[in-house]
Amino acid sequence: MNQTTLPALDDDGHLKDHQQWTPQIAQQLADTIDVTLDEVHYQIILQVRAFFDTYHHSPSTRPLIKHLMATLPELEISNQKLQQLFNTGLVARHVNRIAGLPKPPNCL
Repeated sequence: MNQTTLPALDDDGHLKDHQQWTPQIAQQLADTIDVTLDEVHYQIILQVRAFFDTYHHSPSTRPLIKHLMATLPELEISNQKLQQLFNTGLVARHVNRIAGLPKPPNCL
């Protein structure tokens, strides 16, 4: 696979500049948790980025799920579904990281 060099990351593995995000970078970040991104993942990621653009912060788990349920009702999003899709119990943390966004303020 032709991997590009990742832009600068913070100590938690999030992009320091969310504007440097690309779908290729998203896949490289997803590779760290053994997730191959598909169309559903990208729909979710783009909505998470839209949340950030609107509210100027990364969503924690409950606002993330609420936003995805409202904007992507056909996906029937739940915490369990996000955990399965992103192979992690730390849904908000990793979804925001793959979306190129900062770690939500209340995440470990």
